[in-house]
Amino acid sequence: MAHMTHDHNHANEPGHVHAHAQAASGALARALVVTLGFAFVEAVVGVLSGSLALLSDAAHMLVDSGALGLALFAQRMATRPRTASHTFGYRRAEVIAAAVSGGALFTASIGIIIEAFGRLRTTHAVRGDWMLATAVAGLLINIASGVALVRGAHASINVRAALAHVVADAMGSVAAIVASIAVLRFGFPEADALASILISILILWGAWKLMRESAAVLMEQAPPGVSATAIEATIRATPGVRDLHDLHVWTISDGFPVVTVHVVLSGEAHGTGVAHAVAQRVTAEHGIEHVTVQPEAVLEAEAPLPMKPRPSAQQASGRPG
Repeated sequence: MAHMTHDHNHANEPGHVHAHAQAASGALARALVVTLGFAFVEAVVGVLSGSLALLSDAAHMLVDSGALGLALFAQRMATRPRTASHTFGYRRAEVIAAAVSGGALFTASIGIIIEAFGRLRTTHAVRGDWMLATAVAGLLINIASGVALVRGAHASINVRAALAHVVADAMGSVAAIVASIAVLRFGFPEADALASILISILILWGAWKLMRESAAVLMEQAPPGVSATAIEATIRATPGVRDLHDLHVWTISDGFPVVTVHVVLSGEAHGTGVAHAVAQRVTAEHGIEHVTVQPEAVLEAEAPLPMKPRPSAQQASGRPG
């Protein structure tokens, strides 16, 4: 009879996850309020000053506000308990939100680059003093939001996505500061459009990395730094394992790698003991704590059962011989 062993660490227990999620949700909520409020301020000043850099930064902040709101929603969804239809719970909502967030950043950046090149062909008056004051205020606000998010960024791809948005806004503020100084000191209004292009190129790179990381999880790719070949070797080296099949290594959500495998037992090895040993070895050597092992007896093809004699035609028809 086959047994199944399922080992995991307390770091994946609901209470532990819920505590991390509460802290992350608080940071996301504070960042959302601050980002959304200042986006409107920056948009108004951008229109009044004629600064595309400020308008582009305000657009990014509005996109970021939507991304932060989505991240906050996903973070709370991830803490919901599993159900009969969602046996892993809703943890992957974080990854989906991060993918959408990266796509929004990518799209917004392309639009701003197109507008910036259009402005380089014509001259626009820019109020450098308004631009400078607003950009400095924006940088301070982005720093405050980033500090609030950075504590939870290591544990959640969703929070890292939000932090990427805030960092992108901070870079936008720095570029706007430099452009405003160029306008004030050197009478060079084209610096505003150039700053917008630079901001967008930097943000495109961050958005691409974010989408690639999210896609790796959604496509159930092996976690970074984890080799399925090395895990296979570890399992084969476990006493009592004759063979293995259906080895899968993937990630449910950020920080939640999973291994499942079927192992064929050798000799008189006990299924429960072998399964437990395999799970312990994978955890110890590869750092994956959520391991499910299904032990199996030797296949019938390798150890065929005695054949029963085939009934005669008379026996099959029920007639006496």
